[in-house]
Amino acid sequence: MSEVAVVAIFVAKPGKEEGLRRVLEANVEPTRKEAGALQYDLHRDIEEPRRFIFGERWASKDALDVHGQSAHIQAFRAKSPELCEHGEVRVASKLL
Repeated sequence: MSEVAVVAIFVAKPGKEEGLRRVLEANVEPTRKEAGALQYDLHRDIEEPRRFIFGERWASKDALDVHGQSAHIQAFRAKSPELCEHGEVRVASKLL
């Protein structure tokens, strides 16, 4: 299977920015150790500081699917309703 890219955007509820930041930061190191994780970088929007953006690259869609079932991602999903106003995950295949 071919490499996939992911852009995941999470917008914190007003006043929950630092709580969301801590939860998202907790995912970085364990994810970077996962098989198939090629890149997993967390960013914060300069103009909209409630918006956090992950730039990800995975060796395959299968590796990404395994990531989605990991304990740290499941923990994030359990906490996200209290912290996130909006979340969006886009998965793409590389063209060029």
